[in-house]
Amino acid sequence: MNFFLDKLFLRANNLNYISQNLQNITNNTPIKKIFDVINSYSSTSELRYVGGCVRKIIKKEKFDDIDLATNLKPKEVSELLQKNKINYYESGIEHGTITVVLNNHKYEITSLRKDISTDGRHAKVEFSNDWKEDALRRDFSINSIYADREGNLFDPLNGKKDLENGDVNFIGDPETRIKEDYLRILRYVRFFLNYSNKSHKPEIIKIIKRNIEGVSKLSTERLLGEFQKLSQSNGFLKLFKDKYCFELIRIIFPQFKNFDFFFKLNSYTMKKIYEIDFVFLLSLMIIDGTDNFDYFLYKFNISKKNQKRLKIIDNFYKKKVNINSFSEKNLNQFFYFNGKQAVIDIINFKIFKSRKFEKNLLRLLNIFQDKTIPTMPIGTNILMSKYNIPEGKLLGSKLKLIEKAWVKNNFQISDRQIKSIIGN
Repeated sequence: MNFFLDKLFLRANNLNYISQNLQNITNNTPIKKIFDVINSYSSTSELRYVGGCVRKIIKKEKFDDIDLATNLKPKEVSELLQKNKINYYESGIEHGTITVVLNNHKYEITSLRKDISTDGRHAKVEFSNDWKEDALRRDFSINSIYADREGNLFDPLNGKKDLENGDVNFIGDPETRIKEDYLRILRYVRFFLNYSNKSHKPEIIKIIKRNIEGVSKLSTERLLGEFQKLSQSNGFLKLFKDKYCFELIRIIFPQFKNFDFFFKLNSYTMKKIYEIDFVFLLSLMIIDGTDNFDYFLYKFNISKKNQKRLKIIDNFYKKKVNINSFSEKNLNQFFYFNGKQAVIDIINFKIFKSRKFEKNLLRLLNIFQDKTIPTMPIGTNILMSKYNIPEGKLLGSKLKLIEKAWVKNNFQISDRQIKSIIGN
């Protein structure tokens, strides 16, 4: 009976761009197979879109992640996927989340649930088959909108109306929601900057101030992941016009010391700020010629690859940088020893940090974006056969000297120069 009433009273038939877009996802992506499998399991089983993808479609935004919810328990979902030979892995099985992999696309399926207990970071959950109960445990009304495969919305907390009115409302008591997971403070910043057209409510400001210390309980991975979502959202630049949100970010991320350049973006950098990747954005905020970068690495766990990339930028700008540092000849040497990404990073760093837009920097950027690292024409075989140098330490040291001279001379070297180096 509850399922029937849910169908009858709590759905909204939206035969418009919302339902059309959702139908297009269902019919034109591998996700159709997941809907077919789960919806046909029983007369009451169902899969629905939920969260970000529904919210973004309503607001006509681009989206990349598709999250799904089901009234089946995780074990039932696993068995169904296995039976139908659909690849998956248990990405968060204790919280009811299973990730399906179809045609190189990932889709998270989470079973309906309710929180039994929370500690500000993690929650103990109990699985449910009640869609409204699942909606009530979410953070904001705009994230509690579900949609079936045909694009009909199930919106028990009026999230669509709040989206349209520019209201970012916590579900239930805001303080309770925040104490369940302190990351919701940072999520409030993201959603407020992206969707609100109202002023901050004084009571919300007071509640967040009372609970801001709870953020220290969160893992740095979760914090940085949420900030990355903010930085890649349409509302990111509003951060620097919203005094309260900006203050919160400075409190949560004291390592982000360099925000000044955001206030003086020129027409070029204003356009490019949404094109740069997150690791480079971090470099702009943490690298300032001091040990702040090292402090950031101590506090935040990022991959070795990204650490290396940031260290190259940091090392370059810790040295005395002047106009000669950005000559094509000097950059050629840097390019050869550090790679294309490194030289593009240091040029872009200079572009974003400069008060005025320098056309020469853009010219250099274009040169190195199209350039490939040259291969040194002289190797050990040539030195041994043509110049009679025996294998050993001498061979290696001479080769390094020749390479250094070749790079310094814009990747050119003559026989005369080689003989001079060998003779020394």
